[in-house]
Amino acid sequence: MMSFVGLVLAAGLGKRMKSSLPKALHQVAGQPMIDHVVGTLAKSGASRVITVVGHEGQALQEHLAGRSEIVWQHEQLGTGHAAAQAGPALAGYVGNVVIIPGDVPLLPASSIQNLIEVHEAGGYAATVLTMVLDEPGVYGRVVRDCSGRVSSIVEYCDASDAIRAVREVNTGVYCFDNHQLAGALPLLSNENKQGEYYLTDVISALISQDLPVGAVALDDASEGMGVNSRAQLAAAEQAMRDRKRLALMEEGVTLVDPASTFVDAQVEIGRDTVIMPFTVISGSTSIGQSCNIGPYVQIRDSSVGDRCNIGPFAFLRPGTVLGDRVKVGDFVEVKNSRVGEGTKVPHLSYIGDAVLGSGVNVGAGTITCNYDGVAKHTTVIDNGAFVGANSNLVAPVRVGQNAYIATGSTVTTNVPPEALAIARARQENKDGWAARRRAALAAGTSGTGRTAEAGGTAGTAGDFKAAEDAREEKK
Repeated sequence: MMSFVGLVLAAGLGKRMKSSLPKALHQVAGQPMIDHVVGTLAKSGASRVITVVGHEGQALQEHLAGRSEIVWQHEQLGTGHAAAQAGPALAGYVGNVVIIPGDVPLLPASSIQNLIEVHEAGGYAATVLTMVLDEPGVYGRVVRDCSGRVSSIVEYCDASDAIRAVREVNTGVYCFDNHQLAGALPLLSNENKQGEYYLTDVISALISQDLPVGAVALDDASEGMGVNSRAQLAAAEQAMRDRKRLALMEEGVTLVDPASTFVDAQVEIGRDTVIMPFTVISGSTSIGQSCNIGPYVQIRDSSVGDRCNIGPFAFLRPGTVLGDRVKVGDFVEVKNSRVGEGTKVPHLSYIGDAVLGSGVNVGAGTITCNYDGVAKHTTVIDNGAFVGANSNLVAPVRVGQNAYIATGSTVTTNVPPEALAIARARQENKDGWAARRRAALAAGTSGTGRTAEAGGTAGTAGDFKAAEDAREEKK
């Protein structure tokens, strides 16, 4: 793998996005576009990554901290001007520079490596990455001479009708010899309809000096897709998700209905796992082998072990870690919690800021009450404990190993191992209460009823309740 410096151009305003967010920070398949680009350069073997920022550049600088050097283009005067701002950072560097826009998220490392290999093998001063489109739109056209060599790249707004008919277009990705790039950038002019300094004019400048310029056409044109509008963002999202779904199926994951399954680019899923329809798996999530997920499940920034069953209608929020053979059933939400091997949370429960051991059974309607209005607190349920249905565990609290929580309990103090905790009001049955209530209600409607107590009047349900209270006091 050949070393090079990656130069990302991300200073543009992105007018067509109509957003206060820098264009390169808009997400595709769960990651900002700039992350896809910077990550691809790193995978391709870049020894350094430099990003040119401008509009809302502070947000990009903070986002890329520790992953890219930053240079500023304080005035947006075109791509050539943007590349020139990196001159001081590249001073003295001998080697290749790959220049790439920050809004080309679909380009894989293999295509960048191929670009560099062709560039090196041909001994070119510059090599352009191109694509052939049936509908080339407003992309800059790659013009070749009669021998097939690149003669120029013409921006759409400056192109004649004849040149606009050309279907081979510029992706905006180049490999330059840094010495040749540094020599050509000062020669650029802004005498064009946009009044900008075009990086594409570097190609013409090199050709005018009889320096060789190469071109590599992508086999898959979708890899070079740029994003300049919300519609193009949606198209890139679709393409990225299609790529991810295909890769998962090729790795042994079953997607029952790929079209209704949404998996972010960085998600990892083990073989023989089955994903049911209408499942969304996002963020930094890993799922083990032989799991059953869905339908209608959402998992974000979580880790799932092998042979787990999740869903339907479950939600794993960030920080969830499930051991092997865990059951998270319908209408269960888990957040920032560790759940041990073989534990079951079958239905209608909320587990937040909790640590559950192995072999725990959580009954329906159980809630870990983790928030006191000021801070979050932890609930610990040790191995083998049994939590009865409709229980509230008020954190901080610990349920000991093999302990039992009686159904309907609100637990506010620790439960010792092997103990039974009962935290609910004692049941009382009042014989004949329903019949007396019906009679009282009927009497209240007619206005003539009397209670069974000492001839008292019971014209309303409230009178009936008072009479019942009196009966209890006499007992």
